[in-house]
Amino acid sequence: MCPEDAGVVVGPGVRRTPGLRREEIAVRAGLSVDYYTRLERGREHRPGPAVVDALATALNLDPSEHAHLIGLAARVANLAPPPAAPADEKPSHGVSLILESLRPYPALLLSRTTDVLASNPGGLGTLPGIEDWPQERQNLTRYSFLHPAARGLFADWDASATGCIARLRALAGLEPDAPDLVLLVDELRSCSAEFARLWERYEVRPHRRDTKTLHHPRVGTVTLGIQSMRIEGTPGHSLLIYHAEPGTVDHDTMVLLDGDDPDQAG
Repeated sequence: MCPEDAGVVVGPGVRRTPGLRREEIAVRAGLSVDYYTRLERGREHRPGPAVVDALATALNLDPSEHAHLIGLAARVANLAPPPAAPADEKPSHGVSLILESLRPYPALLLSRTTDVLASNPGGLGTLPGIEDWPQERQNLTRYSFLHPAARGLFADWDASATGCIARLRALAGLEPDAPDLVLLVDELRSCSAEFARLWERYEVRPHRRDTKTLHHPRVGTVTLGIQSMRIEGTPGHSLLIYHAEPGTVDHDTMVLLDGDDPDQAG
């Protein structure tokens, strides 16, 4: 954050730090400089909710970043239970029924690291070429950075890719040594210079978007609404659903996508 953005009057002379100084953050948060210094250096492990909220306000964090800071503070203070190892990643029978009942709306069930755990036909069809990968390799982030079709598919590839990274970064803040996360990140950092560059930005803010435009090689260009929701009782699973208003060209294209068989496309 620039000092000017925080309402800090910059005096004459050269600042050695591009952002806010420790003293300026402490003052904005209503904390003593000594207490903030102990927080910053890891000598204070139990900041209360009011302190965390004050720091979020001082740093102009948005709701996603604020929530991430709360999670980090809870982990440091040992207020949150240690993360459990991911449970069975197979979708429940109920979720499988829901995926089928959503047709023709494309839907994907994603793991916390964006593995594609299950989908209906249209859902997998939104990612042309991913069906050529083994099931265990089908991952939305891996597809975005490593599949040759991805950059041409997503009209706003930057937003799609950085959204995937933000999700992984948020998980890394809470469980940096989680095996499923480490394996994926190590692979992508070694195989994609773009991923490695974006990963080092430490972005945890998801890109909010209501629609996504796809330049699909089989059904043409389609703009669909997008909705994501968490599945309770699972280790971080979420349901990603695309939608379009009935009677529109986009809805008709979505129906074509639901009935399209990529194995027979030519």
